[in-house]
Amino acid sequence: MAIAINLNKTERILFCASKWWGDPDMPDTMEYPTVEVTEEGETYDYPLTFLCQINCEDIAAMDKTGLLPKEGMLYFFAAIDKWIGYESPTANGAGEWPKGYVSVKYAKSINFETFRSSVMVDEEDLSVAEPELEMTFEECADDAQGHKILGVPAYPEVIKEYPDMLNLLQIEISSDVKLNIMMKESDLKFGNWKRAKAFLLSR
Repeated sequence: MAIAINLNKTERILFCASKWWGDPDMPDTMEYPTVEVTEEGETYDYPLTFLCQINCEDIAAMDKTGLLPKEGMLYFFAAIDKWIGYESPTANGAGEWPKGYVSVKYAKSINFETFRSSVMVDEEDLSVAEPELEMTFEECADDAQGHKILGVPAYPEVIKEYPDMLNLLQIEISSDVKLNIMMKESDLKFGNWKRAKAFLLSR
């Protein structure tokens, strides 16, 4: 079974909780992921967009395959600015994205004392993050559409490209744009997060 993601507005403080958008709460030793870009002859590191963080305890009982950690925090970042309405030097098109344009990170344990919120700000020192949303979870079909964890991509075009991969995170950016972050089962079992691939489907 896959795990469906439900998004809700909340007044609850989501520090170190499962959340969509907002700012990631990470250990002091974890670096915010960036990708090297070149623009007008200048090369620099550009931060990826924070998608979500998932407290693994929230989904442990629903992970029937046992592919994901039972505790700790999973983080997802991707260069999706263009697809959510922002200008960006990391504007990727449809298809498989280059290495580095998606990042999956994992913290083995969650510590409220040592974790910090990594806040991205603009030139006026204002937060650039989308308002955070609370994530809740429920079991769903392996091939379900919508936001989900695990299972298989809901779209035949993606499965055709990656027949030997499982869906790690599926995102419905819009009715016409979908992003699948995928890994081989063997890499999932061993936590080889750097081997995650991103494929964007635009219809």
